[in-house]
Amino acid sequence: MPTSAAGTSTSSPRKARGHAAVRAGDGFTLIELLVVVAIIGVVSAAIMLSVNVTGRDRDLERESDRLFTLINYAREQAELQTREYGILFQEDGYEFLVYDVQLGQWRSLFEDDALIARRLPSGLGMKLMVETRPVVLRPPVDPHAKAPQVMIHSDGDLTQFAVTLERDGGVRSVTVTQDDKGQVIEQKMVEASAR
Repeated sequence: MPTSAAGTSTSSPRKARGHAAVRAGDGFTLIELLVVVAIIGVVSAAIMLSVNVTGRDRDLERESDRLFTLINYAREQAELQTREYGILFQEDGYEFLVYDVQLGQWRSLFEDDALIARRLPSGLGMKLMVETRPVVLRPPVDPHAKAPQVMIHSDGDLTQFAVTLERDGGVRSVTVTQDDKGQVIEQKMVEASAR
């Protein structure tokens, strides 16, 4: 056992060095953890910024895809069930209706969960053109006396329409409309600066 001027040592230098090495590897220091968290934050912010700069708008894309799909689905249902369907558009959403022959009026569709009333996410709005005329979108005066702006007939024909979903007054927009053969199509996203 080595001795020093102060007396005898109870541990060997080799043991002391090995013990210190183990202590340093026990975990991360608070500063190391903060640096890692800061790096993750910077990388996440850069990714979010690059997504916004490239013009991707996931809410707008998701809602326009949903509307496109639901219109085609309602069209198929109208043909299969030989019933008249319709779409009631509002500034912040839309609702599919069905014509109830027994009641002699339009009513909400409660039989099909896919065609329930939908609200748009915050920051999204819509504009509607029916047969090349703009339609002012407002809630119905009497919620029990609803009338659609767009008809989906039992033979699959649709009222000529173009509905534009837009971000904050037209910064970005997607239009769901019909082509010259009557097929529902989705026109790709348009940036306001490109108009």
